[in-house]
Amino acid sequence: MGVLLSVVGLILMGTFFSFARSSSSNNQPVVHFDKKPAVLTVKKRDGSGDTEQVSIKVLLETRCKSLFSEFHPLWWLPNGHLQTIYCVFGDFSKSDRMWFHRTLLKLTDGGTLGLDFAPADHSEKLKKDTPIVIVQHGLTGGSYEPYVRAILSRACAPVEEGGLGYRAVVINFRGCAGVPITSPLLYSAGHTDDTRLALRYIAHKYPDAPLLGVGFSLGSNVITRYLAEEGEDSKLHSACALACPWNLKENNEGLLNSFTGKHIYSKGMGSNLLRLMKKHLHALIQDPNHYVAKAAGEALKLKNPTLNDFDDTFTRIAGGPAPHFPFRNADEYYIWGSSHNIVDRIRVPFLAINAADDPVVRNVPMDGGGNGLVVMELTTGGGHLGWFQAGPGFVDRWTTKPVLEWLKLVGEEIVHDPTPRGGLIYTDADGFLREKGKGHLGCKEIEGAGALFDGNSGEDGVLQGL
Repeated sequence: MGVLLSVVGLILMGTFFSFARSSSSNNQPVVHFDKKPAVLTVKKRDGSGDTEQVSIKVLLETRCKSLFSEFHPLWWLPNGHLQTIYCVFGDFSKSDRMWFHRTLLKLTDGGTLGLDFAPADHSEKLKKDTPIVIVQHGLTGGSYEPYVRAILSRACAPVEEGGLGYRAVVINFRGCAGVPITSPLLYSAGHTDDTRLALRYIAHKYPDAPLLGVGFSLGSNVITRYLAEEGEDSKLHSACALACPWNLKENNEGLLNSFTGKHIYSKGMGSNLLRLMKKHLHALIQDPNHYVAKAAGEALKLKNPTLNDFDDTFTRIAGGPAPHFPFRNADEYYIWGSSHNIVDRIRVPFLAINAADDPVVRNVPMDGGGNGLVVMELTTGGGHLGWFQAGPGFVDRWTTKPVLEWLKLVGEEIVHDPTPRGGLIYTDADGFLREKGKGHLGCKEIEGAGALFDGNSGEDGVLQGL
């Protein structure tokens, strides 16, 4: 009841501010480029097939113009709280409808990953070098998330229908969107090996296609960390990070230091994770003496936990393998898993978009780590994964157009080095894909497990938009 009253209070407060908002207020986003923006090789737009060297700053100013456009929120969603709440409770079932073909990967540690491919028919008509959008969803989401579909429905639509005509693959974390948990391990904001394995499989399946990463919230943090860890060996040729939480410790403290942060957002995320854990409890406690099973037992004692409560009880232990896990406490895990301090190591074009009124991510680093390949953008509004504005007869998201322009730029216009990245990929005697230099990690497709996946409805018991 207390949470409900708080939500109602926020709605009333937002309605008041909607009338108080000045029509002359500055809604211009802040876009940060490094003092020495990276120079990239791109195709000339005259159709000659020739190339030219252009800085990433000029490229975005001339080919991604909507990045610099003002964000005007819907009048009834004028602040970050309401934008975020609508992201969770809005009905998007009839918008941006998507179907996927699901492939399950078996991992050498016994775990399972779910890769959702679009178009669902695998579109053999598409060329081998068709760009592929690689998506990492938010905290407890999946390919069904409205914020995922808003971009992929357009990115995967045929060119003749106004789309980009791309492929897409959503990497569903263990246990999310109906993916089974088959080992005593969950996932976390800092663990990147599952992403590494999924990208290995996709790069092996489509060796001629540029892979374009798009991350949302927690998934943004995972993609950012992956890029920094891999450096020149990254399988991704570019990435766009939306609502990345960056400094996990500081943003967690920001949540706990406000009433709405602690009792609405943090408890919403913590309870979502607890429900997800309970759904897969049987797999996590098969060996009652395992340290993850013991942590699960402690987590079951939590009542309406904050995100910090759940992470301190379970994620710090079960969010990844040794040698990093388990951590002594949530703060130690947050410090290790943050991404704000490693963007200087990214070696591909990288765009990050956050909202200044995001009630979940309050600390956003805007310096880009002194990396000429990194572009940081901060919109005046949008909340956490919202950015709702009026569309032509429907509710639209401001971020959709800039992200699509970015995907077109990095997918078709920037000239990528065709040399395979990373070590040699090979198949071992048991059918697992492995990579030279990272041979301890392996994955293989589970034969006969592929199926059509309806991406238009959420997961029972789990709130969308988080």
